[in-house]
Amino acid sequence: MVAPTSFFLDYGCHVRILEEARVLQRLGHQVTILTYHLGRDLPGLEIIRTRPTPWRADYEVGSSLHKLAFDLFLGWRMLGVILRRRFDLIHAHLYDGALIGAVVGWLRRLPLLFDRQGSLTGEMVDHGFLRPDGPWYRWVHLLEERINHMAEVIVTSTQLGAVQLERYFGCDSAHVRPLPDCVNLEFFQPGALPPEEVTARRVALGLPADGPVVVYVGLLADYQGVPHMLRAARILKERGVRGSFLIGGFPKVEHYRRMAADLGVSDRVVFTGKVPYQETPAYLALGDIAVAPKLSATEGSGKILNYMAMELPTVAFDTPVSREYLGSLGVYAKPAGDPAALADGIQALVEQPDLRLALGKGLRRRAARHFSWDRAGRQLVNIYRELVGSQPET
Repeated sequence: MVAPTSFFLDYGCHVRILEEARVLQRLGHQVTILTYHLGRDLPGLEIIRTRPTPWRADYEVGSSLHKLAFDLFLGWRMLGVILRRRFDLIHAHLYDGALIGAVVGWLRRLPLLFDRQGSLTGEMVDHGFLRPDGPWYRWVHLLEERINHMAEVIVTSTQLGAVQLERYFGCDSAHVRPLPDCVNLEFFQPGALPPEEVTARRVALGLPADGPVVVYVGLLADYQGVPHMLRAARILKERGVRGSFLIGGFPKVEHYRRMAADLGVSDRVVFTGKVPYQETPAYLALGDIAVAPKLSATEGSGKILNYMAMELPTVAFDTPVSREYLGSLGVYAKPAGDPAALADGIQALVEQPDLRLALGKGLRRRAARHFSWDRAGRQLVNIYRELVGSQPET
């Protein structure tokens, strides 16, 4: 696997890479992950890292010109690895991973699977690195289109992603396979903490012992809807609705803590910083309601699946991806981007505990039925077999 990121960090695409690698190992496959210098090693996984760049050794998240250098280092590292060892195929994550995999893999005629988790141009716009009306947008979009046609198969983290590839980039549907994000149902289980420990941890964090607590775990960024969530907290406070917010994630913790103070909701919002993935179930167990205010039109939102597995009723902006996960069991705030609508959804759940319970149980059943990593792993292995079987012998 080619992972052009600082694997492992505790969010998004890293969780997908981790869970795919684990399920493939359980199914008897050997997985090697090539990634950037930074990140956390995990037991049981072979992780090969690049050398650090001397001028920016601390890079972690998002679009940056520094990534060009990191990707060159990654391509060079990958070249050395595949020339020394034998592999059956390349599973490349993200667009730069697909480009590296296509160029370096050509030397060994290795089949390429591109694991697409969102649009290249869309992510760069979300991170403020590219403007839709700017001079570089057209060229980056053309690069994205070219990379889309380099892989034998593209798997997408959402059904919407597959539709976008066919509709906007002219990809053949035979080469595009939806492989939605999934959730580890054995790891994310309701009741991760006994009631007395839930109470103790809430009190230690400065939260009310008896709730209701609205929980969010994920990246802290504007395109993730964090400002909208804080404005919704202010609206609920103005309405006199009970409820505290427990927000875990990174980066920019101090930035959003100041924003909460400016909005007058510091007494209702607790920021904990980065939540290690292995501690996420216990963290989510402190909540009564989950919120998923992500605004990106091209990326998945895997945190929703964790909420579902934990039987947390979820309020989300009304986007195609949110509906793909939550189906008829979601509480949707519309129009997307309206903090008042988000507050309305949260208030409805605060005032209806029986509805919270029913939705939570239904969401876990839905996760088990449609979003199991075991099922996704078998699907992925079948795609691998097609790819390896279609290659001429060398």
